[in-house]
Amino acid sequence: MAYNDLRMDNQWLPFTPNRSFAKDPRIFVAADGMHFTTHDGRQVIDGISSLWCVGAGHNRKPINEAIKKQLDTLDYATAFSVSNDKAFRAAEMIAAMAPGDLNKVLFCNSGSEAADTSMKVALAYHRARGEGHRNIFIGRERGYHGVGFGGMSVGGIPANRKVYGTSLLPRVDHLRFIHDPVNHAYIHNAEPVWNEDLLLELENRILPLHDAGNIAAVIVEPVAGSAGWYVPPQGYLKRLREICDKHGILLIFDEVITGFGRLGTAFASDYYGVQPDMLNFAKAVTNGVFPLGGVVCTDRIYEAMMGAHGNAPEHAIEFFHGYTYSGHPVACAAAIATLDLFREEDLFQRAGDMGPVLGDAMHAALMGLPNVVGIRSLGLAAAVELAPIAGLPGKRAFDVFMDCYHHGVLVRNAGENLVFAPPYIVEKSQIETMVGTLADAIKRA
Repeated sequence: MAYNDLRMDNQWLPFTPNRSFAKDPRIFVAADGMHFTTHDGRQVIDGISSLWCVGAGHNRKPINEAIKKQLDTLDYATAFSVSNDKAFRAAEMIAAMAPGDLNKVLFCNSGSEAADTSMKVALAYHRARGEGHRNIFIGRERGYHGVGFGGMSVGGIPANRKVYGTSLLPRVDHLRFIHDPVNHAYIHNAEPVWNEDLLLELENRILPLHDAGNIAAVIVEPVAGSAGWYVPPQGYLKRLREICDKHGILLIFDEVITGFGRLGTAFASDYYGVQPDMLNFAKAVTNGVFPLGGVVCTDRIYEAMMGAHGNAPEHAIEFFHGYTYSGHPVACAAAIATLDLFREEDLFQRAGDMGPVLGDAMHAALMGLPNVVGIRSLGLAAAVELAPIAGLPGKRAFDVFMDCYHHGVLVRNAGENLVFAPPYIVEKSQIETMVGTLADAIKRA
């Protein structure tokens, strides 16, 4: 199908320069394995798991069949005061994968909803314990937690916040960004070792300023994915856990990107050996084929919420929150099939094995190229950072993205960064093609 056979006047594309797109449309009509098929019949390698989602590759038959079977059995059922069998099974599987006593799953539909859900749980938990004054949240500069007002408030990407500033939550502060462009511009499958303690600011400025007793939660991505794959300093997350424990503050890990195998482990929590109080997930849980997200909470949080209503009538609702499609039976069927496929094909291990292959290729091919100022790789994801064009932030990376697309490779442009995060089924030859295409595009730019 030629794109001029489509009426493109009505869809407003998200996070897209729509005026530019109208002049050079990029339309996918099919996908299989590692490749998309475009409207004009070309093959494009999916170098980003279609926004971190498609870990098992496209068009996986076990997932497709599970969805078809579920549609023929139970297409939809409300989640309010009733539930469905697939939601219980999916929750059981996710809880079994999550570390420690993260056993209670609240389903939603996206990472954005997961961020807002975890923040609401934090407020409700502290209120249930008689500490309703804990209502301040701490995010991190250049962090991303979706596009809901809660997630934008704790998020720290300026372009995502500037238009909405007057309506963001007022009681929010932000930790420093976790990147040193001078001493740690190049990171390869390792945790950078800093000479300073990035979290001294939390203890010496943020907590005294707000009073630690007023802070509900700290929310961070273990690895800053949407900003451009920035890796935390060695020991950073463990120290953050210790500080939160010391002051009774909940720690929320946003694992929408790092969850379900990206670092070679089920979650980044496992990779770093740090258990949060809540873990947000979405994206790869269904291989991207059906919207599903959620928050996994500790038993302690759930029991406190239930215990606070111990003297209330049994028909009373303990937590006034939820979505029309929470625990959607088709989404949960997709999740069950996806998690089974990850296990049967040992795809988390494969991601861990292929990660160094991607990192080696990125560092070998891109270091020293014109305008390259940094390369970061960890797990099966890597980013190259380019010097900006004066007065045109993001223009160089966008031009490289476009060049790669027209040469058959989908890469993610994020600010001044180009990011690869391919499906876990990627082959070495495909990595070489992806990175070679990117290197050529950078040279041309």
